[in-house]
Amino acid sequence: MPVVPDPTVLHPFPDQPRVVLLKPLVTSPLIEVGEYSYYDDPDGPTAFETRNVLYHYGPEKLVIGKFCALAEGVRFVMNGANHRMDGPSTFPFPIMGGAWAEHFDLITGLPGRGDTVIGHDVWLGYRTTVMPGVRIGHGAIVAAGSVVTSDIPDYAVAGGNPAKVIRLRHTEADIARLLDIAWWHWPADHLTRHLRTVMSGTVDGLEAAAPAPTP
Repeated sequence: MPVVPDPTVLHPFPDQPRVVLLKPLVTSPLIEVGEYSYYDDPDGPTAFETRNVLYHYGPEKLVIGKFCALAEGVRFVMNGANHRMDGPSTFPFPIMGGAWAEHFDLITGLPGRGDTVIGHDVWLGYRTTVMPGVRIGHGAIVAAGSVVTSDIPDYAVAGGNPAKVIRLRHTEADIARLLDIAWWHWPADHLTRHLRTVMSGTVDGLEAAAPAPTP
């Protein structure tokens, strides 16, 4: 009898080393990833933490939900990329060392935008760039090549530079129902039984398939 896929396996498709599950890959305490979220890259997907999460000096976190699909070249620019902008120059002189290092206080404690949060069931297209402190809602889709500089609502399709909402995937009433159903939190065996409904059914059908609330 087929078993539910193992969320702790690094390469879920043995013949496709370009695909990695992120939860068993990441080691940084500043990155949180939900089960089954994956990254696809033919050129070193296991280097995700260093090649795709940039300027991550903390303390802000990158949080990625469950069942997210990240296409090749997706980048997260974190708050460490900030430069001082209140003076005549933005150049970070102290990092060059020498006598300039005495002024390191000029580049520490710069204001940040907080954690970067990607919801559950989010699809980030090829070479999407996500800027610091952005929240991308559950069920959102971001088009290839987009630069996300501000929050994207739940179940929105967005694209462009800067990314703008193109349309919503469902009516606002159905989005509220989907958020309440939250299929990504279903037990694995229950999700497996209703996979066709999750992938190709209706909101009504998904609501009917939801497990009974725990007393």
